Amino acid sequence: MHFFLTSLLSMLVVLGVMVLVHEFGHFAVAKLCGVRVEVFSIGFGKRLFGFKRGDTDYRLSLLPLGGYVKMTGENPGEETSGDPGEFSSHPRWQRILIALAGPIANFILALGLMTIVYMVHNEVELFRSGPAVVDYVSPDSVAARTGLQSGDTIVHFDTVNKPTWEQVHIRSLLNLNQPVKLSYLHGGRQVDTTMVVTYRGNPDDFDASDLGLVPQMQSTPLKVLTLEPGMPAEAGGLKANDLIVSADGIQLHSVPALLTFLQDDKGAPITLDVLRNQQPVTLQITPKLTDSGPDGKAYRLGFSATPPPVEVQRMPFVEALNSSVSYNLKSSTLILEVLHRMFTRQVSMRSMMGPIGIAEQTGIAVSMPGWMPLAQLMAVISLNLGIFNLLPIPILDGGLIVMLLVESVIRRDLNQQLKERIYQAAFVCLLLFAAFVMFNDITKLPLFSKLKP
Repeated sequence: MHFFLTSLLSMLVVLGVMVLVHEFGHFAVAKLCGVRVEVFSIGFGKRLFGFKRGDTDYRLSLLPLGGYVKMTGENPGEETSGDPGEFSSHPRWQRILIALAGPIANFILALGLMTIVYMVHNEVELFRSGPAVVDYVSPDSVAARTGLQSGDTIVHFDTVNKPTWEQVHIRSLLNLNQPVKLSYLHGGRQVDTTMVVTYRGNPDDFDASDLGLVPQMQSTPLKVLTLEPGMPAEAGGLKANDLIVSADGIQLHSVPALLTFLQDDKGAPITLDVLRNQQPVTLQITPKLTDSGPDGKAYRLGFSATPPPVEVQRMPFVEALNSSVSYNLKSSTLILEVLHRMFTRQVSMRSMMGPIGIAEQTGIAVSMPGWMPLAQLMAVISLNLGIFNLLPIPILDGGLIVMLLVESVIRRDLNQQLKERIYQAAFVCLLLFAAFVMFNDITKLPLFSKLKP
């Protein structure tokens, strides 16, 4: 219940800020162009209080879900008088600038947030940005059928040469249940093959381990940090600060790799080769089936280990700004590729995330230590909002820009009744789209996931 409330409140705040920044972009440029702004509201619904300055009523409204700007003569079908303060009375290039200002404000916010993250505290797990070295491959998995083995390095995946694990994850998500080109180094020899990214679950839950791949998170042995009382690790003689060199002769360098190995071995006793005070020790331990796995049950030994190495970046302003620009350009390219693949049915529409999914993600970000995870999530959401609003769909800013460009080419206004019909049809389509996204979100909830075979 606590997580639900945290997720709901954080989602309202995050989306509220995104929408408010978007609307402020429209407001600022409209004012600069001399368009009369009748209302600038924080929130929707009934006016609670505010003040009027010039032609604009600055107000706080009942529902704190962002805000809106009301410009004179901006809505199709609204009567116009030719007043120079009306939106429609201004040159088309000015109206295009006003329409562009909202998405641009979202892009500026994303740029600013990521610049701050890079300047203050950007924590990166090193294995995500390094070479894609395989730590463990599950037998009979999709990855195993390609010949991949522990210690191999992926040198090409889909369209990316020398991919990082982060790129392998992203390219896999873009190609769920489709074949991708795969090349890897095994014993100094390059093997070129194809792998089908087979996955039938919720795209939000996808991980490389679903393909039978576990990344090598560090090159050093796994170091035991603490032991759980009454669990097999303690009973079998494992001690804090032990270095686990191998399990049944297989070198495993992370907890996820060891856990995956235990599940594949179905709880059979394992032999651990351990270094204790630089002296080799051999232990035989039988894993215990516990109620802690994603499907309710998992074999465990019962210890915690030191986390994989991380790099904390604190960049000067210019370097942070450049990194932010690079990050946002890559993210924008990825968003556009996802949209293209959705329209060409290469990516499932189930990968889309609506308010419920955003609430879950913001709840997770808020529960993580520090404010950086939330800032990064806000940057991604702001970028998505800006790009979505630039789509050439009537009602959205992109649709208005397209209409204004068409009118500029033909040098006359489109028929008013035609405009109204287009906007009405687009409004219905957006409502249906919103309903689909909400339904998609609901079907991803754990309650409904458990009902699936």
